[in-house]
Amino acid sequence: QVQLVESGGGLVQAGDSLRLSCAASGRAFSNYTMGWFRQAPGKEREFVSLINKSGTGTYYADSAKGRFAISRDNAKNIVYLQMNSLKPEDSAVYYCAAHRGIFSSSEADYEYWGPGTQVTVSS
Repeated sequence: QVQLVESGGGLVQAGDSLRLSCAASGRAFSNYTMGWFRQAPGKEREFVSLINKSGTGTYYADSAKGRFAISRDNAKNIVYLQMNSLKPEDSAVYYCAAHRGIFSSSEADYEYWGPGTQVTVSS
């Protein structure tokens, strides 16, 4: 089992950058594919990005390509989401999640979730 806690959210202006962190506790962080999802008010939660267990493979939603970068440090049990050129439509609660399988952008495949961190981008 793994416990996840996100941090790094906040209120920024359009065009700014933020780096979200997700700290994991528990065993064998490197056994988990890690993903970032987000949920805006009144909308369903959506996939943002994922990174494979070794950190050598990543995948992004179209909305994140070219602006966001996911990375992980297995020695520190942390996964990051660097978000650049933020837009108001990026405003949402961002969640990190873990699953023991391989690449998947489906939230149904993720067994463990953090409580989320709020990102608000003003225009």
